[in-house]
Amino acid sequence: MTVGPLIEAKAMDKMERQVADAVDKGAKVAIGGERLKIDGLGDNFYAPTLLTNVTPDMLIYREETFGPIAPVIVYDTEDEVIAMANDTEYGLASYLYTNNLSRAIRVAERLKFGMVGINDINPTSAAAPFGGVKQSGLGVEGARQGMHEYLDTKLLGISV
Repeated sequence: MTVGPLIEAKAMDKMERQVADAVDKGAKVAIGGERLKIDGLGDNFYAPTLLTNVTPDMLIYREETFGPIAPVIVYDTEDEVIAMANDTEYGLASYLYTNNLSRAIRVAERLKFGMVGINDINPTSAAAPFGGVKQSGLGVEGARQGMHEYLDTKLLGISV
């Protein structure tokens, strides 16, 4: 696995804050959970981290992380996990992993996110529209849909 640095010290602080909050509220760090020091490459490396026993009262459940932390949240039914996934003010991207194509399509259609990766951590490309919904919905970039963000529609009415 290759993991690069986070963009700035504030991002590192966010990783530490989310992990500490989760652990304080009962989560367990299965692996990772710490800053990495890599000589000559700066201080913004955070170890890939797996958190178990994650619950809705934790920051990691509620905030966009944008870092190498994977929270594990146990569920019983498909309806329950879809409700948990949609229980956020954000909506940029979501991901699901399954070998069942019917389930993949059914769940993807119910997820309230601008992008859904099915067995894919990078479901986008320059030729595809990129954008979210809800608080992550600040427009779309890429593809023909992204071009519309830069255009204004104008109606001309001319009578001669």
